[in-house]
Amino acid sequence: MDEPTLAALQRLVKIARSDTGQARRVANFILAWWNADSLGGFDIADLFAVDTKIAADMATVFSWLARQDQAVYPTDHRAEIEAIIAEWRPEVWAQSKQPA
Repeated sequence: MDEPTLAALQRLVKIARSDTGQARRVANFILAWWNADSLGGFDIADLFAVDTKIAADMATVFSWLARQDQAVYPTDHRAEIEAIIAEWRPEVWAQSKQPA
């Protein structure tokens, strides 16, 4: 991941883990990338409900992803994303911790 994209992702992760009005929308964006099937998708209209700088960071990440030859996931940020799942999708998180 290039430096501008990494910086944008790190800002988005920080927002998703915060207690702001935009945190849920940012979390939805990140979680849709991580696993939309189990964590839910991202409503593109949510771009209208976040600050311009946040939307630009989302666009940076999205456009970087669009340039990749294969699927890429933010596995280097697994711990932070798991914290976002625990916060915003507690039912999914609890289910993932159940013994198989």
